[in-house]
Amino acid sequence: MASQLKNLLFVSATSPLLLLLLCMASAISPEGEALLRWKSTLLNSTSLSSWSHANPTCYWHGVTCDAAGHVTLLRLPACDLKGTLDALYSPAFQNLTGIDLYYNNIFGVIPVNISLFLTLTSLDLSWNNLVGDIPYQLSNLPKIAELDLGNNHLTNPDHTKFSPMPTLSLLSLNSNNLHGTFPQFILNRTNVWLVQLDLSSNSFTGSIPTTLPDIAPNLRLIDLSSNMFFGCIPQSLSKLARIESLYLQENNLTGGIPKGLSNLTNLGNMDLSRNILSGELPPSFSRMNKMQTFQVGNNHHLSGSIPLEWFSNWTLLRTFDVANNDLVGSIPPEITRWEVIDTLVLRGNCLIGKVRAELGYLPNLYALDLSSNNLTGTIPLEFGNLSYLQILDLSNNLLEGEIPGILSLLPLTDILLSGNKFTGIADNNFCELPNLKLLDLSKNLISGAVPGCFWNIPSVTYMDLSSNAFAEEVTASAVDFSQLDSVDLSNNNLTGCFPSVLKNLELLEFLDLGGNMFSGKIPSWIGASLSMLRILRLWSNMFHGSIPCEVSQLSDLQLLDLADNNLTGHIPVSFANFNYTIMTKPELEHNSGPMVMVDSFLPHYSDQVDIIWKGRDYNYSRKIMLMTGIDLSSNYLSGEIPAELLNLGAIRFLNLSRNNLSGAIPSNIGNLKDVESLDLSWNKLSGPIPPSISHLMFLSSLNLSNNLLQGEIPSGNQLQTLDDPSIYSNNLGLCGVPLSIPCKNGSSSTTALDGAKEGHHQLETLWLYYSVIAGTVFGFWIWFGTLFFWSIWRFTFFSCIDAMQQKFMLKMKRT
Repeated sequence: MASQLKNLLFVSATSPLLLLLLCMASAISPEGEALLRWKSTLLNSTSLSSWSHANPTCYWHGVTCDAAGHVTLLRLPACDLKGTLDALYSPAFQNLTGIDLYYNNIFGVIPVNISLFLTLTSLDLSWNNLVGDIPYQLSNLPKIAELDLGNNHLTNPDHTKFSPMPTLSLLSLNSNNLHGTFPQFILNRTNVWLVQLDLSSNSFTGSIPTTLPDIAPNLRLIDLSSNMFFGCIPQSLSKLARIESLYLQENNLTGGIPKGLSNLTNLGNMDLSRNILSGELPPSFSRMNKMQTFQVGNNHHLSGSIPLEWFSNWTLLRTFDVANNDLVGSIPPEITRWEVIDTLVLRGNCLIGKVRAELGYLPNLYALDLSSNNLTGTIPLEFGNLSYLQILDLSNNLLEGEIPGILSLLPLTDILLSGNKFTGIADNNFCELPNLKLLDLSKNLISGAVPGCFWNIPSVTYMDLSSNAFAEEVTASAVDFSQLDSVDLSNNNLTGCFPSVLKNLELLEFLDLGGNMFSGKIPSWIGASLSMLRILRLWSNMFHGSIPCEVSQLSDLQLLDLADNNLTGHIPVSFANFNYTIMTKPELEHNSGPMVMVDSFLPHYSDQVDIIWKGRDYNYSRKIMLMTGIDLSSNYLSGEIPAELLNLGAIRFLNLSRNNLSGAIPSNIGNLKDVESLDLSWNKLSGPIPPSISHLMFLSSLNLSNNLLQGEIPSGNQLQTLDDPSIYSNNLGLCGVPLSIPCKNGSSSTTALDGAKEGHHQLETLWLYYSVIAGTVFGFWIWFGTLFFWSIWRFTFFSCIDAMQQKFMLKMKRT
């Protein structure tokens, strides 16, 4: 009994302490309550499941506390948070030094009250969807050292109210909607602490301030790329003795590369590409012996040769890009001194000579681009030593011979050898490359059959063999699975039927078999087996028969080119099924040239597609979504134009010319709202031109010539700009502007009827003239053919001529 009483007294004495400890363990601080209020406003906060009353605030995800239990850091990068910052501020936060909400889906404006976090030293709101002006109140944060608002949709602050920020060491405003000249608030006061300044990917203009090195003398990184700065690169930048990275690419900078910059011996990364710089590369830059990345590509006016001094001193160089300039000379053998280089881009210059065998002794080389120069010779066998090479681009040079088998020893993913004089492929070496994704051998002199093993390269997605001398039928062993999404075999001498091997390429999006000698019928399986096709081009072959209605099952089709074949029958009414494709989804913006939009289904490469647009051949890059359209021209198609075809409101061109189409132009032609090029010429179309054609607001190329059209030519809107009479020529029943044939007074129906009668009369007269001429020529050649080929007739004829001449002379003498 005594022991029980003793235990009871002990529990009674300790229970208040236990209760107090339990209460303290589960208590939520005022800062925690503030964070929960903000969480309740978020539309998606699944990553904050630990934020609850069941857990102490300091154990919450992304929350850091000091020894006293006060919240000091809020770090929630890439947590998929969705909501605003409106409820984030609370006076409870008296010790908060850092907020990191990088890469979320925070939207709305930046609340002004964030400037009340007086202890804040770091604020990172980058990679969100924030809008509105940058609050000038942020410049009042007394201790702020790092401010990153990049990759949002923010606009200019009120610069007149923006205070200098002397404590800043990092300022990033990149990738927003900022404009105007260089931000004045940065230049208002000397800031010795600022080491990183990023204003890239905005719309800043004007010149780069020459006073910047005096304002921020300790800068180590300057990124002003992707703006609209113009003028020369300031010589004063040579004062930035500590600078390590200078990014000025994608502006409108002019002049030469300043030789004073050679004083920047700590500079390791320099990118001046995509400007308008001219002059030579300064040899004095060899003093920059810490250089790792040097890029001046796409200036187009840099000239001279690569200074030999650079090869000796740039021993740390990893990336060298001088693409698309006017550099001359040969590739120096000293290039082997760049022992750690992994990316070498000399594309688009005027380099001559052979491809250096020394390049094969750069052990770390990952990407080699020597394309679009004047290099000669063969591919060096020493390239077999490049055990890390993945990207090889030697296209558009004067290289010749066979493509060597040593390439099969390399871990290549991209091989681009187009536009040379290669005549063959040694040992079908590409078939042994397990990682090959892109193969371009186009525009060479390669002959023979297409290697059957090409269809079984396991990883290849893009194959271009166009514009060679490949011949014979396209055959292959069974293909179990293929990654191919693009195949171009155009402009060769290939024969046989539609290649059956293509039936296995289920991921195919782009197919061009044009400019060959394929024959037979277009297979009906094309709709089901190649269901992902976006581009189908079978132009200039010998395909015959009707167009299979299964073509209309290609739900993603945006371009169909069957021109210049022997196709017969009617245009399938089932083309109305294209209503569910991009052909009826206007997504592109109109301008004066071909309509394009950015596309990413070939991130590394841009091949080209030729399309007849507005009477001219145009070239389209594969990095863009090709314009939509249908070309069935130069076949033997008959019947009427299906009205359903003209409901494809998003197509940009329609070419049905040079067929045997008859009947009237459908009255709903005005539904082709986005069409810019329309060619119905050289058919047997009759009746009036529908008035709805004047509704085509973007029409800039029209050809209705050589038909049997009648009546008055519609006018108004865009048609008024098409004033070339040849687009209506050889339609004997048409009248009105721009033809010189006036329409008679009266209603349009009367005018059309009179025009029709006059047209029929003129047509009959024209046929009479043609018949008389043809009969005369035919009779002439029958008579003279007999005369010249039968010697007896020829002798008799000339004897008669002689007798007539003698009688005539005798009469002349008598008179």
